[in-house]
Amino acid sequence: MQHFPIFLAVQGQRITLSGGGEAALAKLRLLMKTEARIDVFAAAVAPEIETWASEGKLTLTRRTLASGDVDGSALFYAADEDEAEDSRTAGLARAAGVLVNVVDNLHDSQFITPAIVDRDPVTVAIGTEGAAPVLARAIKADLEARLPVTLGPLARIGKAFRKVAEALPFGRARRDFWADYYFNAGPRAMDEGGETAVHPALDALLNDHLTRPQRDGHVAFVGAGPGDPELLTLKARRALDEADVVIYDRLISKEILELARREALMLDVGKEGFGPSTPQEVINDLLVEHARKGAQVVRLKSGDSTVFGRLDEEIDACDAAGVTWHIVPGITAASAAVAGIGQSLTKRGRNASVRFLTGHDMKGFADHDWATLARPGEVAAIYMGKKSARFIQGRLIMHGADRATAITVIENASRPDQRILSTTLDTLPTDLAEAEMTGPALTFYGLAPRAAALALPEMQKELA
Repeated sequence: MQHFPIFLAVQGQRITLSGGGEAALAKLRLLMKTEARIDVFAAAVAPEIETWASEGKLTLTRRTLASGDVDGSALFYAADEDEAEDSRTAGLARAAGVLVNVVDNLHDSQFITPAIVDRDPVTVAIGTEGAAPVLARAIKADLEARLPVTLGPLARIGKAFRKVAEALPFGRARRDFWADYYFNAGPRAMDEGGETAVHPALDALLNDHLTRPQRDGHVAFVGAGPGDPELLTLKARRALDEADVVIYDRLISKEILELARREALMLDVGKEGFGPSTPQEVINDLLVEHARKGAQVVRLKSGDSTVFGRLDEEIDACDAAGVTWHIVPGITAASAAVAGIGQSLTKRGRNASVRFLTGHDMKGFADHDWATLARPGEVAAIYMGKKSARFIQGRLIMHGADRATAITVIENASRPDQRILSTTLDTLPTDLAEAEMTGPALTFYGLAPRAAALALPEMQKELA
């Protein structure tokens, strides 16, 4: 992030602009929405600027900017549409210690003006670091279509009511009240009677929330999917929006964690096979401790929380402590990984079932029904299989598996840095070591990427 987004208080402050053409007009249309005092310096100006000056919306000085003209300004815009003049005026502003924006010149600007969705006092700013203005405008248009025009009046009324709402305890109780207002009671009152109906609706809503019993703590076991935030379910997003505490694993991507409320307490209880880890008992205690304090707790697990996540132990701890819970399923790592290689987990004529295996368990490398798995046409999705690759290879070959059986390892499934290793049972450990995969990976036994699988029959014909 090269530009840190902030909202600058400009009420009563001075904003100075040099220029009188199209570039100046574009900036002034935006700046006049603020409560700042706007000073414009230009020898020649567009008729619109003259009109705005006559209407008292800005102060116009009909000459080029001179030393001292920018003193005391909060912001300065160089909009002369002339490189030399922009450089001169920007230099005067910098010398006066004023933040400078040179229109259409990202390199020489100290700040940039984002695309803005205006539902005053709700303002959405969209920036692309100057890289894609067209994209910013497209996002702006999409948001404007989504956000109703009544959002502004609701926010203004809500702002005036904030002091009264402090009768509610700080934290969860207030958040529940405001969520109820903005997403239920407020829009309903606006639809039924306009702004005049909103005030009594707010009074009634506050009285209702003041008499409500305190919300009990609760645990949501949420499947975070394989890492791509777009694969997070809507229920998972809602759970993160409500969470007071988020307890997450090592495999949760930072993009998923960014979706949690900024005020939420984030607790990393990452585990790594045969490596540093947080004891399961500690995780259980954390779930119970925070829920008993009344917190809405999200236990965030990679993929689906019901697959190799020790979910039952955590549920048992909640049950023993009398803590309520529910499960939000997620897209499994296997589903995301198999999509990444263009295959399906089952196929008529090949395999009618698929096995979900773990490469190791609490006692070390995990043993399975290797004799059945070694039969031709079997397919398995192997979790935590990187470090146990040689063990798995040895067991399968020992039970008669074909050394040429396809093996595919997908690292960081669904993420931008996804990598796919296509190999065979015979060379799996060696190829894995050479690939140096450090991210979370899932191993498919009996599946090759679609392109490789389609090419295999032709290769076999050539070898025959």
